[in-house]
Amino acid sequence: METGSAKARENWTPGIGAYLALIVAILFFSGLFLNVEGAKWLGAFDFTTLGGKFGTIKDAARATFLGEGGTGAKAGFLFALSLVPTVMLALGLLEIFTHYGAIRAAHKLLTPLLKPLLGIPGRCGLALITDLQSTDAGAALTKELHDEKQIGKKDVVIMAAWQYSGAGLINNYFAIGSALFVSLSVPVLVPLVLMFVLKFVGAAVVRLVLATVYKQDFQHEK
Repeated sequence: METGSAKARENWTPGIGAYLALIVAILFFSGLFLNVEGAKWLGAFDFTTLGGKFGTIKDAARATFLGEGGTGAKAGFLFALSLVPTVMLALGLLEIFTHYGAIRAAHKLLTPLLKPLLGIPGRCGLALITDLQSTDAGAALTKELHDEKQIGKKDVVIMAAWQYSGAGLINNYFAIGSALFVSLSVPVLVPLVLMFVLKFVGAAVVRLVLATVYKQDFQHEK
């Protein structure tokens, strides 16, 4: 039986503020402001820019991520620790966008697109967009949606398939994949678009498997 809060959430109509919050969230996490020709100042409104980057190593023979003398598991621990500020920034901003109704606006706006393609509600859209630059923030938002019972386990599995394939696509492609750009025989954007499309293909395949092979496991979900 549907609770009162769930009914209120479904009947809630997003206002202009909610749609504005959604637009700002999409622009912030989409990477559209990352490198705008002739308007570099827009990078100040991009997640990757605010998250920062590592500096260069001047003396590779002596310097390490830990500094001189660092060994073992300390490197992994400090690398994980270095992710905390970026994740905190993303989660804090997502809480602000959520407060102003961005997820509800996404549900109303993106359900007609995501429901036929992947079988998930539109409220999942903001988590998918966030994953394009921050895998941690995208995963955290997905968990939050599940914990609040706004999505079911089947939705989580499909979203995880979308996110895991080419995780942090925009951020990793330009930060790490740029080393291979000189070897490309096609425009730089072609592989990026292809990977983006294949994220939908992979999630659609997982959706098909869940609806056939594992159908019994999700009978209790709509």
